[in-house]
Amino acid sequence: MNPNQELASRSMSRFQWLMVAICFILNFNDGIDVLIVSFSSTEIIKEWGLSKVEMGYIFSAGLAGMTLGCFLIAPLADKHGRRRIFLISVGMITIGMFGVGFGHQYSLMLLFRFITGLGIGGILPTMAATAAEFSNKKYRDFNVGLVQAGWPIGAILTGLFCAKYIPVYGWHTAFLVAGGISLLMWLLVYFYMTDSIDYMLQNSTTDTLLSVNRLLKRMGLPNLEALPVVVKNQENVGVKALFLPHYKDSTIKVWVAAFFGFLTLYTLMSWVPTIAKDSGLPFELATWVGIMLNIGAAFGSASVGGIGSRLGLRQTILMFMLIAFGVMQVYAFSTLTTGLIFGLVLLIGFFVQGGFNGIWPTLSRLYDTHLRATGVGYTVGIGRVGAILGPLLFGYFSDAGMGINALFVAFSIPLLVMGACIWAIKSDKLK
Repeated sequence: MNPNQELASRSMSRFQWLMVAICFILNFNDGIDVLIVSFSSTEIIKEWGLSKVEMGYIFSAGLAGMTLGCFLIAPLADKHGRRRIFLISVGMITIGMFGVGFGHQYSLMLLFRFITGLGIGGILPTMAATAAEFSNKKYRDFNVGLVQAGWPIGAILTGLFCAKYIPVYGWHTAFLVAGGISLLMWLLVYFYMTDSIDYMLQNSTTDTLLSVNRLLKRMGLPNLEALPVVVKNQENVGVKALFLPHYKDSTIKVWVAAFFGFLTLYTLMSWVPTIAKDSGLPFELATWVGIMLNIGAAFGSASVGGIGSRLGLRQTILMFMLIAFGVMQVYAFSTLTTGLIFGLVLLIGFFVQGGFNGIWPTLSRLYDTHLRATGVGYTVGIGRVGAILGPLLFGYFSDAGMGINALFVAFSIPLLVMGACIWAIKSDKLK
């Protein structure tokens, strides 16, 4: 019996769903850790007297950490196992969140946001790879999309919490609560997470048969008498392998797509509550605008995998990006009422984040198991450069007097670039 073929063809077991659920919960936690700064930004600016450029550096400190985490930590999962990288990464997130919560200096805020970002960068690509490896063929794309939906759901609940409790207890309390949640996530990984059979077979040791049989038992499958013969790919697990002939074209296009997609996505996620506040809305309503962005993002993220399985991933991502571009033009050139702001932001969240999150099942299909975390990690790392630049550029342009209409037009153009790049990838794996 080949356990990978068996898992691909049979129904999902409870244990497999548990592993997918853990990945979902971890991404949920990442949504808290990333967006808590966005929802707290207006109060941080007010308390510390920061300019938008200085606030932009706080946004980008975390994103810079994520970039390095994707480059330096995430690829280690292909060599040392997903579970170990989860533990290291969530531990760093916990330290960073508590550090911000207890800190009272701008420089410390930058440092601990950077540490938090390192952890998030290490775990973000690994979650998608792990969800794919524990899923059968029928639910693989859906589960990867479902895991990505955890991020905006975490962001939504963070917004609700911040809107209710920051005016009462202050923004430091929000970070301390987030640190406690991260600590609980670390314990969840420690006691319940395991590496996948796919990973174990590709990285076999003298104890692998025992570990595989233990995992097979938990999934309701019979034990193996001996490990199946696995033809291990002899390519190096590293960035050079991503540019071998059968990966090179796809790698370049998906990196460009990630850069421009991240640039717009993280600009919106970082600045939307502040944009709403500057338009005259009170703190609670401005926070709700950010919540609506993430409600749309949650539904879009959960939908893109299923739609992509039916229409094709390339077609679906391009369609989402084109619609997102159009909605942002409507926002830029309309006379905005409070109701229209909420409705348009909901649609922007659905199509921008939903279309962007189509990149995760795309990567899971493009790269084989031995290279998957490396491929995803480097793609996200390149994308994070765009994520760093986006919020900073928005802050500089805003302080320089550029109007919100022009800003929305400018930051919608990268969505077209992303959609075109994904559409241009020619691979049988994406059909």
